[in-house]
Order: sequence, then structure tokens, then C-alpha cells
Amino acid sequence: MYLKRKIDRILEEWKASPDRKPLIIKGARQVGKTRSVRHFAEKEYKSIVEINFFEEPKYNVIVRDGYSADDIIRNITLLDPRKKIIPGETLIFFDEIQKFPDICTSFKFFRQDGRYDVIASGSLLGTSYNEIESISVGSKIDKEMKSMDFEEFLWANGYSEKNIEEILTHMVEGCPFSDAEMTAFGHIFMDYVITGGMPEIVDMYITNGHFGGVYDAQQQIVNDYREDVRKYVTGLDQARILNVFDKIPVQLAKDNKKFQLSKVKSGARFKDYWGCIDWLDTAGVINICYCLNTPELPIKGNYDDKKYKLYYCDTGLLVSQLDEEAQEDLRVNQNLGVYKGAMYENLAGEALVKQGYDLYYYKRKDSTLEEDFFIRSRDDLIPVEIKAGNNVSRSLRELIKSEKYPDIHYGIKFISGNIGHENNIYTFPLFCLFLLKRYLKKGIR
Repeated sequence: MYLKRKIDRILEEWKASPDRKPLIIKGARQVGKTRSVRHFAEKEYKSIVEINFFEEPKYNVIVRDGYSADDIIRNITLLDPRKKIIPGETLIFFDEIQKFPDICTSFKFFRQDGRYDVIASGSLLGTSYNEIESISVGSKIDKEMKSMDFEEFLWANGYSEKNIEEILTHMVEGCPFSDAEMTAFGHIFMDYVITGGMPEIVDMYITNGHFGGVYDAQQQIVNDYREDVRKYVTGLDQARILNVFDKIPVQLAKDNKKFQLSKVKSGARFKDYWGCIDWLDTAGVINICYCLNTPELPIKGNYDDKKYKLYYCDTGLLVSQLDEEAQEDLRVNQNLGVYKGAMYENLAGEALVKQGYDLYYYKRKDSTLEEDFFIRSRDDLIPVEIKAGNNVSRSLRELIKSEKYPDIHYGIKFISGNIGHENNIYTFPLFCLFLLKRYLKKGIR
């Protein structure tokens, strides 16, 4: 079963463009890149030529005679005469290009030739993307793909665009959801928390109608990530990257969720580990949330790159790393236990990144004021708070009321409860997180 994805529309718009540059779809392992390209190609082209450089390294020789479209097409058909390449009706799909980045040199020539459409894809794990960029600059378009967000999860469960628009209307008009709506959306949101957004996991859950096999599949993806680290990284960095990756759940479960290298290894130094954290970020495996120096505009450059929180790119993968008792309690009773704050905060960070936001938080040096996230609109800095319940938001109130923070005029809070508005704090259920950017475009009333 193919699950509708947001990349589908991007691919359709690319196909409709009269000046189609080769398209590179980047993203972490298992987010659905290959499946989406195949689904698109089957609908739009008479012929599809797919070359996977990981599974078929023999195709590395296709550039031996040069990088022109004719040279490459000739060598492809020499290796496999069954491949049908029809000018004007063929998509050439180069997959796992991180194994053979040299193919990207050909993009300039495919663009000049114009007879064949080209899409390339690859996991950022192990990809030296600087090399790809340097040899194909100006000759391709980049799009990044992530795991499914809650909107895509709703689509997979039969909800329509109209249903999504109704949720947004509730937010814009400040109209609370009915008890039935809160129950229905609350339950499916918890299912999303448990499964995460990896399409293989979501497909399994939708097909089976239960969580059987979900944990094992999540574990396998995590193990594949670890294996990629071992495959693409050598020396001390390999162990350091794995240590950072494995320590994220434990550090998020603490009251102080700031990532501390001293908890990774005694005596660990920032300069020894920063490259490892950057590698995981570039690979799309984690999201980094930096601590602002002061809660004011502009955000860019106004943060401490040595103070940060680390989140998994997909909350379902975080779930798979919980201890066995917490796993069972979550799936059977939907009880997040001591991991509740970590889970919702990771989910919020994931939702913000999938909407195109960078992640920032703030904690005053004396720890008397702390805010989970900050985003900006055209004119305002907006604090965003994530609550497992609906506790009093002292820090949020101070940020809004104090004259020390002139760029902050209102705040947004996501809770396990209904819509509300008080003291310039706009409150929404957690399941509305995925609509935050669209809500802000509509304007605060």
C-alpha cells in the first residue's frame, strides 16, 4: 500500500516545470524516498530506468567514457540491454548516490541535453554532500524528505484535507474542540507517538490494525543507523558518534534536558565531539536545539553553539529506545511515565523542524526562567511551550509581561487539553502542533 506523502506534490510540480533540472531528494534512511519516487514515476512515465549504486556497484563504470547523456545512456544499455530509454518519456532514477557521488557531474549535461528527466536520491548517512554540491552546483534542485508528520499520518488513517482544514479553523477561530473530537484526535495522536513517522512502521500499523511487530521494526531501523555509522565512519569518531546517539534518550529523560558531554564519557571535550554531533545532524538522524543567549531578535547568531539539546529525528525511534517496562506501559496503557516530558518535547522539536523551523530554547543562567522553544514571525519572537498537562506557565507569562523582552508579545502553549486563550497565551492540544506555521500565517486574533 502506498501512503500519500507531501513529496508527491513537490514531484508533480517539478514535472510540470518546463525547465526541469535534475532533482536530488535527500533524507535519512527509511524515510520513504525510493518508494515515493517509484510511485511518482509509475504514474508519469512510460519508461523508468532505476540504478541503485549500493546494490549494483557495476554501474559505477557508466561514466568511464564521459559524462554526456549519450555516453551514460550507451553504457547503461551495454550493461543491461533490457532497459528501455525513450527520449521524452523516460525517468532515470539514480538511487543511493552517496555510494557514487561522481554521477552528479553528469547532471549539467543531462540538463543541457533535455531528453531525459533525472531524479537522484540518497541517504545523508555517509554522504559527502559538499562533494556533490561542488560538482553539480547550478545544475540540480535539492529537496529534503523526512519521516511522515502527523498530517501524513492522518491521511494514512483515512482523514481528508477537509478534516485538516477543520482542525486549523478551530485554531484560528479559537473555538474549542468537542469531547468527541478531542477523544478521536487524542487517540490517533497517541498512536502516532508510539509508531512515529517511518513509512514502513506506519504501513505495518495501518495494515495490521495493531502495534504487533512495530517495536522490532523500529529497533531494526535504529540498528541500521548504527550499522551505517560503522560503515561510513572510521577511527575514534565511530565510537563517539554511537555514544552520542545512544545517550540521547537518557539525557532527554532528565529534568535538565541540555545534552551534557560529561554524561557521554567522563572528561569528554566539546572539540572532540562536536564533529560527531554535526555528522548526526547532517545525516538527518538528530535535530539540534540551541540555547539562545537572550530571548530577542534576531535569532540567527544569537545562540550558544556549546549549549544545546539533542532530539531524535523521529519520535518513534525514541520510543524504541525506552526500557522494556516503559515500552509495555506505553503501548498497553498509553502511559509515558518518566519519559512523558522527553517524548512530547522530542515530538514538538520534530514537528517544528518538519515545518521548516530551526530549533532554539532559552534557560536563564540562574535557572529561574526556561522556555522550550522559540520561533519567529515577521515581527515577533514567539515562545512555544510544551506541557504534558496544563500547568501554570510562569516562564511564559514573564517573557510576555516583562519589558526586558520587547520582541515578545504573546506565546503559544501545546497541552494535553483543549483550546484556550488567556493573558496573551494561546493554548492548543498537542495534536495541533503540525499546523503551527499555517496558523501563524492566518494571524493571531
